[in-house]
Amino acid sequence: MSSETVASAPPLPYSRKNPFLAELIRHEHLTKPGSEKDTRHFVFSLQGSGLTYTPGDSLAVFGRNPPALVDTVIALAGFDADAPVTGPKGQTTFRESLLRDYTLNRANRKIIGGLAEIIPQGEQRNQLMEILDNGDVLNQYIHTRDYVDILSEFSEAKFESPEAFLAQLSPIVPRLYSIASALPAHPNEVHLCISIVRYETHGRSKTGLVTGFLADQAKLHAKNIPIYVQESRTFRLAANGATDIIMCGPGTGVAPYRAFLEQRILDGATGRHWLIFGEQHKATDFLYGDEWLDHQRKGNLHRLDVAFSRDQASKIYVQHRMREQAKELWTWLQNGAYFYVCGDAKRMAKDVHQALIEIAQTQGGLSPDAAAEYINVTLMKTEKRYLRDVY
Repeated sequence: MSSETVASAPPLPYSRKNPFLAELIRHEHLTKPGSEKDTRHFVFSLQGSGLTYTPGDSLAVFGRNPPALVDTVIALAGFDADAPVTGPKGQTTFRESLLRDYTLNRANRKIIGGLAEIIPQGEQRNQLMEILDNGDVLNQYIHTRDYVDILSEFSEAKFESPEAFLAQLSPIVPRLYSIASALPAHPNEVHLCISIVRYETHGRSKTGLVTGFLADQAKLHAKNIPIYVQESRTFRLAANGATDIIMCGPGTGVAPYRAFLEQRILDGATGRHWLIFGEQHKATDFLYGDEWLDHQRKGNLHRLDVAFSRDQASKIYVQHRMREQAKELWTWLQNGAYFYVCGDAKRMAKDVHQALIEIAQTQGGLSPDAAAEYINVTLMKTEKRYLRDVY
């Protein structure tokens, strides 16, 4: 046998199946006291990971369940916390697997079927079967419940083993967040802008899986947050730095524009920048407000239009600001500007889209059909100057 050292295989790139364990190095509140929201700025170290990203990319983050929630589930399931189980990552304990491997804050449909197989005849079984036999009722039932709610309600059901219970659960999946930093501006760091999800159902306070983990559990300077970079194929800065860009993003949808502006400044881009930002109250919810105003003073942000919906009697949103500035916006678009929108897909993005079509009609003199064709086909598909990161 040769005495020569066998070269070790290169490490796998960090990915969904092989995330990097990152260190949280900063955690700051963006919303101020009195806000109806809790939006925060998180900074992770990428030191030693080799991970890189480009403005427009997202960071995938895996959450962990709150220990108190896990302990309540264990008590209701009736098993030993230290019972050995085989989880997705191999041999571990029942408690450890519940902490890191399975989603507990949202129930799935599967658990109802699993309970139906083991619950004895009686009132609880009859109640369960009424839920299970009606798809709409089942969807409504599980929409607001977690496993504590369900195991408490159907307490007569007893699974035969910890692994039989785990088999009913859904694995934890990563949550994608638009990256709020340009890597050259923050070497070995990645920044996120995240709104913490908190709500109450069935008499209990609850949190989002990842947002609750980052806000309430993640410790500073502990390398234990699984992440990887999810590259964007389409949400990209214009290749030509002389191109003007219009950035529309209410709430946390403003995150990628912080990265865009940082990158364009470093690149010496000569194109103009226009930010259209919306939130509830200027005094408490102007995310990165000091930074935007500083960029404006320095001439890096050429236009800033804000829509603080609750600061006056009638609600004003970003699409209203677009209509108010319709002539200027149309001029920018006709001169080759890129238009970006980031944020809520269900309402905001649709309203912004409709506002663009209306502007094409009023300012471009196009018929309704021609305006829709221009926005939906020419701008979005042919010229690829209308880019969306909506969720």
